[in-house]
Amino acid sequence: MSALPTSISPAERRPIRELPDELISQIAAGEVVERPASVVRELLDNALDAGAGQITVRLASGGVRLISVEDDGLGIPREELTVALRRHATSKIASLNDLETVGTMGFRGEALAAINAIAELSILSRFAGSEGAFALDGRTGELRPVARSTGTTVEVRELFFATPARRKFLKTDATELAHCIEAVRRHALARPEVGFSVWHDGKLVEQWRAATTREQRLADALSDDFVAQSVAVEREGGPVRVIGRAGIPDAARSRGDQQFFYVNGRFVRDKVLSHAVRSAYEDVLHGQRQPIYALYLEIDPARVDVNVHPTKIEVRFRDGREVHQAVRHAIEDALAAPRAGDAVVAPGAPQPFFKQAPLPSNASWAQPAINFTARERGAGDFEAMWPRRSEQLAHTAEPTASLLWPSVSAAPTTFPPSAGLPVDDRADTTPLATNEEAWPLGRALAQLQGIYILAENSQGLVIVDMHAAHERIVYERLKTQLDGAAIASQPLLIPATFAATPQEVATAEACAEVLPTLGLEITPFSARTLAVRAVPGTLADGDPVELARSVLAELGQHDASTVVQRAQNELLSTMACHGAVRANRKLTIDEMNALLRQMEATERSDQCNHGRPTWRQLSIRELDSLFMRGR
Repeated sequence: MSALPTSISPAERRPIRELPDELISQIAAGEVVERPASVVRELLDNALDAGAGQITVRLASGGVRLISVEDDGLGIPREELTVALRRHATSKIASLNDLETVGTMGFRGEALAAINAIAELSILSRFAGSEGAFALDGRTGELRPVARSTGTTVEVRELFFATPARRKFLKTDATELAHCIEAVRRHALARPEVGFSVWHDGKLVEQWRAATTREQRLADALSDDFVAQSVAVEREGGPVRVIGRAGIPDAARSRGDQQFFYVNGRFVRDKVLSHAVRSAYEDVLHGQRQPIYALYLEIDPARVDVNVHPTKIEVRFRDGREVHQAVRHAIEDALAAPRAGDAVVAPGAPQPFFKQAPLPSNASWAQPAINFTARERGAGDFEAMWPRRSEQLAHTAEPTASLLWPSVSAAPTTFPPSAGLPVDDRADTTPLATNEEAWPLGRALAQLQGIYILAENSQGLVIVDMHAAHERIVYERLKTQLDGAAIASQPLLIPATFAATPQEVATAEACAEVLPTLGLEITPFSARTLAVRAVPGTLADGDPVELARSVLAELGQHDASTVVQRAQNELLSTMACHGAVRANRKLTIDEMNALLRQMEATERSDQCNHGRPTWRQLSIRELDSLFMRGR
């Protein structure tokens, strides 16, 4: 490896001069064109901007030998064809104001010129209303008449022929083809009204016909399971609107390969949006599972900068907090809403809840009937973790019990027996059909090993993890009743000081009012030193410096209210786990039914606080197959 020169003599110095046009184009190509899929993306942008209703992509050798994108859009006038290949030539912006309010997919005017610098490019186009079509050779500039209907075809042959060193970095044809198909899929998800087809080496490999609804396109381009395992998202507030579909927690995957986010129709990867989605799922996903979603954010173009990256895959929002909150709340509301009973759910996933109906007045278990001792409630743990709430929770026995699970003094109702059956005052003998709408989780039958509740509904057998289910109920009630409260802090006998970066000092000063709500007291000790004087009581045994650094880092990147809420939720989750009914606790039939009714009325009760499922459905058909009935 040659070392860089430590000094340069005047004779060795090179003068400042303009780069040749060819070199400039190849530098631009290096920014815009990474692989064949990059060319496909740029050409699709132009086709959609031209108003295409049908787009056909033809590839050879994974797009290395040939990329052809044909559309039925408006076309290009003859006199503008040669101009289209010049650097930064475009019809989409003409002033700075246009650049600040970009409403088209493409706008930079560098794609065709960059592609022409590293490949053999030709354009065939017929402008709407013109008498004929013309073909332009990108190498020679020759313009000749051809036969073609209205629209444009751009052909790119021998990609990177002028830069063979870059061609060596390409993967196999199959890999490059997969990237090209994914580029088309991303555009197809954004524009369901447009038809797309992909051909490779003369064979049709993908086709998505024009759809009338976004759900139909999602089902075609992703799968029917994607739609079946997701809920509709729709929220509009101020200048931001979020629509689309978000996967239920059970549909989460080990990889984030089914995550699509669009801003004004443009597929993007943005840290603010990704963090907002993850925040919405954080207490319903287990471990590092990745949610599936296809979300579309509509915002005033003046409030978002799309001219951040040459590939236009990154954006910058004028008010990131506003967008973050809108996305997070949109997903949280969608996941919390009761799901319609006629929704289709993938095999093995919990069946969706019916829309909540009023509970029958004659059911003693319309209200919970579980009573806890102080030990089972974890009352001591509760007050130790949240001492500042002692005024609200002063009466340890009754208020805490009602907070975790309100007791009912009324005696259980005796239900009329069915004809010919012995009376059993432990169970409801009302015909199940009359309760179907009100009780989607059915009626309790028995308890298994002190862990699971077995219940019967119209579809078959319901199995409930009683601790996980009750944990979610307690957690949601705690969040509601303790929303906005400060986390209890514990002063340190000796403040922990550490050398801080300028950014950490600035964050500590800017968030001086927020830190106490997290149970932290961080103050400047000197110009470059911070002192940690108090930490959350439940984290008193940890490293205060590491805690301070991590909190300041997150406050520096994300909205303070998000950080505060996450920290509170983590403590509430711990308290809910301590307060939930324990395994091996024997429950009566009334108590089990009370738990089922509370689950039906609680948001996100499909999963516990740690993202694990709380219940499963076994249909009659599945039970029949276990016993080979009907075979």
